[in-house]
Amino acid sequence: MSKPKGKSQGAKTTGPQESGRPDLQHKAAAPDKIKFMVITVSDTRTPETDDSGKIIHKLVQEAGHSVTAYCVVKDESYLVDDAIQEGTVNHEVDIIVLNGGTGVSSRDGTFETVVTMIEKPLPGFGELFRMLSWEQVGPAAMLTRATAGLYRGKVIFSIPGSPSAATLAMSKLILPEAGHILFESRR
Repeated sequence: MSKPKGKSQGAKTTGPQESGRPDLQHKAAAPDKIKFMVITVSDTRTPETDDSGKIIHKLVQEAGHSVTAYCVVKDESYLVDDAIQEGTVNHEVDIIVLNGGTGVSSRDGTFETVVTMIEKPLPGFGELFRMLSWEQVGPAAMLTRATAGLYRGKVIFSIPGSPSAATLAMSKLILPEAGHILFESRR
């Protein structure tokens, strides 16, 4: 066995190669550079006023990845569907993040559109998001229908449209696991 990088010969290593833990080996094999599509679902926002979209862009770039596609669409099922379909055929997109339309108002329809498309749901994402949201907003966390899953080879996350929700979802859940999820989805 060769000497691990950055470790002295006698040092105990706990890296993925020495640990034998498949989850860590998969994380180590995950892609370094991930291409994101950001879809903002809103009846009122524009690219200039899309604070959540700007936050997502910033966090993606700070993590060393890129936003290769971006759009703002009205909260209409056919428009959300069209935007997702564009992302699934774009070879410059690995992960699609939708923000907005996950609440319970009469205009919030992103959830209904996304769940009918998802081929492999990731229910843990919504559960974890609501758990973390509980710490910030209390019982109002139950009003979000954040969801995630796989569709046509792409990983899709649908999150609330508020800046605080975008920050929470991206920094605590999506970006820390993006490479691992992408690796697993391509196996």
